[in-house]
Amino acid sequence: MADSAGLSIGIDSSKTALTVADLYESISRPNEFLLLDVRNNEEYKLWRIEGKHTPETLHIFYGEFVEEEQAAAQKIPPGKEVVVVCAKGGASDYVAEILRDSYGISAYNLEGGMISWGNYYFFRQVVAQDTYQIYQIERVARGCLSYLLVSQGQAAVIDPGRHFDRYLDFIKEAGAELSLILDTHAHADHISGGSSLALNTGIPYHLHPYDAIHPFDLLPAEILYQPLVDGQEFQLGDLRIEVIHTPGHTLGQVNFLASDSEGKSYVFTGDNLFIESFGRPDLGGRGEAWAPLVYRTIFETFKARVTDEAQILPGHYAAQREANSNGAFMKSFSVLRKENSALQIDRKEEFVRYTLEHLPPAPSQYVQIKRVNLGLVVPDEQEASELELGKNICALSEAYGE
Repeated sequence: MADSAGLSIGIDSSKTALTVADLYESISRPNEFLLLDVRNNEEYKLWRIEGKHTPETLHIFYGEFVEEEQAAAQKIPPGKEVVVVCAKGGASDYVAEILRDSYGISAYNLEGGMISWGNYYFFRQVVAQDTYQIYQIERVARGCLSYLLVSQGQAAVIDPGRHFDRYLDFIKEAGAELSLILDTHAHADHISGGSSLALNTGIPYHLHPYDAIHPFDLLPAEILYQPLVDGQEFQLGDLRIEVIHTPGHTLGQVNFLASDSEGKSYVFTGDNLFIESFGRPDLGGRGEAWAPLVYRTIFETFKARVTDEAQILPGHYAAQREANSNGAFMKSFSVLRKENSALQIDRKEEFVRYTLEHLPPAPSQYVQIKRVNLGLVVPDEQEASELELGKNICALSEAYGE
C-alpha cells in the first residue's frame, strides 16, 4: 500500500476508494482520519468498524446527504481525511464523491462496505519453527479466530470460516496439502467452513458426535463427519495433535493440544478459554446444567492435561486489547490463569453463580446458525451474510465491557 503525501490513511492521494485490507492496515496503527458511517441507525448500533486503533467515528445517515446535503457536510470536522462506509459501498461512494467535489474534503469510499469488512480474513503467522508453522486467521469484523498448522508439507485447519477458498489458496501458496479438517465444536455465532472444505477436497471433516445433534431441535446432523473422541491423536508432520474433550460451551466441544518433538505445546481452545473470560454455557439452552461443566473443564480437566508453558490460542476475542504486541491473540496458560479475571473465582458454586449472572442476551440467529452448521438448513449467500452480521457474543458480558 503506497504512503503518498503523508496521508494518515496511507493510500495514494489520487485514489478515491480503499479496500478493507487498506482499512485494516490503517487502523492497526495510530491514525487521525475520520470514519463516516452512513448506514441507518439500526445497522449502526448492531456493529461498527473497530480495530487496534479505532478511528474517530461519526454517524450521519445517508438520507441526510440526500435531503440536507450542506447541513450534513457541515457536521464533519474541518481538516479531516474521511473514510465513508455503508452496507455495500454504493451509498458511501455517493457521499464520498459529494464531499470531494462540493466541499474539498479528502474523502474515500470503503469498497464493498460492511459486507466486505465482515468477510475480511487476515492471515498472521504466530509460530515459526524449522519443521512447522502456525497461522492465526483473524476474521476482523467478527472477532473470530481460526488456525492453519503446516508441517512437512501437510496442513491442518482448525475452526475454518465459511469462506473456505481463502484457506485453500493460502495452503497452496505455502506449498502444502490439506490433510486434516477439525472443528472444536458446532459453532453458533458463525457458519463453519469445515463440511464445505470436506466436500470440495475429499478430506474428512472431524467433529465430536455430541455436537452433531441440534440442541433445540434434537435432530441429527445431515453433514458427513468423522467423530472425535477424547484422547484421539493425529500426526501432522512434526506435530502430534491430541483431542481433549472440554464440554461446557457445548456438550461436544473439544480442544486440540498440538505438541512438537521438543516438547513445545499449543492448545486451540475454541470457545473454552479466551484471553479474557471464557465460553458462555447457555447457547444450547442449558445454561444452568452446563455451567458446572465449564468449571470442571477449566479447573480440573484443563489443569490436569495442559502444562503452564503451553500457548493458548482461542477461537474468539471480544476486543483488540486482547492481542499481544505482535497483534496475535495468544498467551501461555500460566499467564492467562493469572490475568484472566474470570478465572480467579475457583470455588465451584461461586463460579457457577458468577457465570449465570453474567450472560449477555443470546442473539436469536444463533439457533439458525447451528442448524446451518449441521446441514439442517442450507442458506444462500445473502442469508448467510445476514446470519453472520455483527460481532461474536460467545463470552460472558464482562468481556464486552458490560
